[in-house]
Amino acid sequence: MKIRPGGADDVPAVLALLDGATEWLVAQGRTDQWGTQPHSTSPWRTAQISGYAAEGGLWIAEDDGRPVGALAIGDAKPPVPPAAEPEIFVRLLVTDRTLTGQGLGRVLLDHARQLARDAGISVVRLDCFAGNDGALIQYYESQGFTRDVPFSVQRENAPDWPGQVLVQRL
Repeated sequence: MKIRPGGADDVPAVLALLDGATEWLVAQGRTDQWGTQPHSTSPWRTAQISGYAAEGGLWIAEDDGRPVGALAIGDAKPPVPPAAEPEIFVRLLVTDRTLTGQGLGRVLLDHARQLARDAGISVVRLDCFAGNDGALIQYYESQGFTRDVPFSVQRENAPDWPGQVLVQRL
């Protein structure tokens, strides 16, 4: 596996990974996190991923030249509170769901941790969906993160979206 910087040409591949993750969640009856619609049809999501690439914070995991995961780092955005010290903030982590259980998420998180170390930063933070059974929180805890602050995003015509900020000190 190779991790390389991502660019504008990688946006469709990242959107495809997000579409696959949404299909996987929907198949499990977990529609509260991202809904049921493909990310690739969302102008907002396309602009978001394009922004990650333009800002230089997008990283692509490849297996034999095929994108199998993506990591985006950058500044935390509200409703996530700003950090009290320099940090690496994980804005996106997505992997090819057909490769579940092969440690791709850990590899990408290790890359984020290494970026922090290389920059002399000792804090990595991220936020995630906190709903349903908390499985995503538990995943990040298994990767060495601890719960920091919960938050909620109010949505029009939909239940509030529960989130959780997690932190890891290196």
